[in-house]
Amino acid sequence: MNDHSVSSRETEKREAKKQAGMFSPITGSYKLLRRWWRMAVQSEVDQPAVIEKIKADCSFTPRYSFLICMSAGIAILGLLLSSPAVVIGAMLLSPLMYPIMGAGFASATGDSAWLKDTGWALFLGTIIAILFSALVVFFSPLQTVTPEIASRTRPNLFDLGVAVFSGLAGAYAMIRGGMGTIVGVAIATALMPPLAVVGFGLATANWAVFGGSILLYFTNLMTIALTATVMAWLYGFRSYLSERQTQFQIFAMVVVFIGLAIPLGISLVQIGHEANISRSANGYIKDQFGPRARVSQIDIDFNSDPVIVSASVFTPVIKPGAEEQSSRVLSRAFRETIQVQIEQYRVETGIDAAKAELAAVRAQEQQQAVETQVSKLRESLALVAGVGADDVVIDSNRRRAIVMAKSLPGASLQTYYTLEQRMSAQMSDWAINIQPPPTALPELVISNGGLTDASKQKMEWIGWAAQRSTMAMRMSGSDDDMDIVAAELARQNLFFTREQAADTSRGRVLIKWMLPEQSGEQTNE
Repeated sequence: MNDHSVSSRETEKREAKKQAGMFSPITGSYKLLRRWWRMAVQSEVDQPAVIEKIKADCSFTPRYSFLICMSAGIAILGLLLSSPAVVIGAMLLSPLMYPIMGAGFASATGDSAWLKDTGWALFLGTIIAILFSALVVFFSPLQTVTPEIASRTRPNLFDLGVAVFSGLAGAYAMIRGGMGTIVGVAIATALMPPLAVVGFGLATANWAVFGGSILLYFTNLMTIALTATVMAWLYGFRSYLSERQTQFQIFAMVVVFIGLAIPLGISLVQIGHEANISRSANGYIKDQFGPRARVSQIDIDFNSDPVIVSASVFTPVIKPGAEEQSSRVLSRAFRETIQVQIEQYRVETGIDAAKAELAAVRAQEQQQAVETQVSKLRESLALVAGVGADDVVIDSNRRRAIVMAKSLPGASLQTYYTLEQRMSAQMSDWAINIQPPPTALPELVISNGGLTDASKQKMEWIGWAAQRSTMAMRMSGSDDDMDIVAAELARQNLFFTREQAADTSRGRVLIKWMLPEQSGEQTNE
């Protein structure tokens, strides 16, 4: 029994030595590589000089805040104009890059005072950039979501990868002295344009744009800072952190990367799914109509439920049931409901098809012109009526516009009447209807058995207001005077409630608005 135990122990020892021998070349190679890295690479870095150089541009200074405003201003104007060249100009300033790099190196070295300084500079710089961009957008007549703005509202996993590589390149440039590379890194990561888009979303209350762009900015900021921390570790920068603090820092970095990667990965999957639907819809619709047909345009609304695919097809043969067939095929392929809407234009091939497509383009341009006209009309009516643009009701088919005006200081009934006349003259092909507020109505004067010329003009204003308002009116005065006014109103198909007023002198008729709960006897005399 004892001999067997001794033999077992000797066998275990021999196996352990054998395994140690197998791993010894790997261990030796790792130690040799680590020694070479420490002696040949880390020893060439002047750590105090690198840290001093980075610290010089990490604090919040007047120069830093000025560059933030200039960069934000250039970025938001380039985004509103949808000009990539102008947006790149904002990236070249790159005032935020140095505090972000400084935060990464401060984390690696454990310099809490430096980390606090860079954090404060980043926080103030971010707030200034957002508010300055929002201020520019607020006073800008252009407030539409351009392609340059839209491209920064859906970050994905590729953006995280760009930030990782850019952060590594930027940190390497700072450590090895290639400061010119920082400009390229700033262009690649584009820190300021996402912040400008955040300001755009804030100014226009577009929270989808606001949320998407702020996620992109946070992704770039955190990724560059953390990769800079990793580079500082690799180059052996002295750290004041204990081993336990370092382990916690590594754990926090992993958590942050995973926390960013999950939503960005989901976004990438969604973008890929949408691209697949777009490619499949385009291909199937083309195949369904054959080579002689031409697909002019395909638009896909992924925000609707279900997804809507709209297409215009020029074909020599109209295919009934093409929409239903396309919907079934695409829905079955992607396992979700997809609604297809196809506008078929019967044309001959060759030059006739080109003419038909040109006609469709012109029709689309006309539709866009109408939409622009409606937008300007809505804004103009909202301005003159003292209300918001959403309070203006527009019927494009009947070319009618209605708005209920607010009571404006110093405005009389004549004021609202004149405003409507001017708007009608400017938009002669539209029916403009400004409903006046219940402001004071003018007094009517009776002379020589009839209305004076001035009172006739006032009657026109009163009749105009009565036709547009949902509130009733009543008149008070002597019976004879009210008979004269009632006859004038009857010619306009208007009938007011009468009220006998003992204190009203002859020759004058007062018109007042009736409150909803008030009622009275109406007459058409």
